[in-house]
Amino acid sequence: MDHFRALLTGLLMPVAFGGAAWALAAQGGRWSVRLDVLTHFAPLVLFAGLATAIYGVLFESGGARRWLLALGIITIASSASLIAPEYLRPRSEPLPAGAPDQIKLIQFNAWGRNQSLPRTIEWLKAQDADIIVVEEASEIGPMLTKALGYHVNCRFCSVIILSKAAPVSRKLPPMPGERNDRPPVARATFRDARGEYTVIGTHLTWPIYGGWQQAQGAMISRLLDTFPKERLILAGDFNSTPWSFSRRREDATFGLERRTRAVFSWPAGRFSRLQIDMPFPLLPIDHVYAGAGWRTVDVERGPLLGSDHYPVIVTLAPSP
Repeated sequence: MDHFRALLTGLLMPVAFGGAAWALAAQGGRWSVRLDVLTHFAPLVLFAGLATAIYGVLFESGGARRWLLALGIITIASSASLIAPEYLRPRSEPLPAGAPDQIKLIQFNAWGRNQSLPRTIEWLKAQDADIIVVEEASEIGPMLTKALGYHVNCRFCSVIILSKAAPVSRKLPPMPGERNDRPPVARATFRDARGEYTVIGTHLTWPIYGGWQQAQGAMISRLLDTFPKERLILAGDFNSTPWSFSRRREDATFGLERRTRAVFSWPAGRFSRLQIDMPFPLLPIDHVYAGAGWRTVDVERGPLLGSDHYPVIVTLAPSP
């Protein structure tokens, strides 16, 4: 038994050092977009820190215990400082389920390699949502348009907005920057009894490509500035978690309230790159924002479908 414990401690020690180094380096995401990539995995690093500290307390003694406990505490403290602001940030007072004039919006990356399109479409149809924002929609878009009979801004685009109500406008204003650098964007403006409101959908690139994702976020921020923000809605796959410093900066520059609070949405089912079946999602990267003219009624994660993302369902109602 002592030999097994010594072996396990020998394996855990480099994990403990690595976890502490990762958690501390992630703090550099304040200044470096490359180090900011480390912040996205803060919950996993936090778990590693907890496991290290608990093992040290329960199964080790002397110097090994002190090292494991110290490294575990460093990892826990640094990771928790990244995650905690997401749960502590202020949010507008939600409205009850019976609030009038609600709209139900689904944000969903349908995934280009979705092998269960009929099941995915059937679920979306059953939801009877008012607005559906879909990314990686090139294949599912035409099928979804036909099955739902909704209005759609573009049947074959990468990002589409489907709606029960007919948009009064779909045209996007000119976006700055080179075309290949811009994120795919869709826009639909609607009119109801309170006036017009605009829904924008987008899909940002992964954060591993230097500052490309941050540049795309800045483009989205400038695009949002061209619309009245009181009733503006933004939804998309941002490939960015709430504990990254980039996400926090964009939350501030967008001028909208992010209604999704740590809704873990990726990966779903089989992890597309490693072909591993994931029992639960690890990262909250699908987000929905709305202006002060909207209040949140409900936010929930949808079921496992054929995508590598879970859908996110947000119900909003006009502010009283």
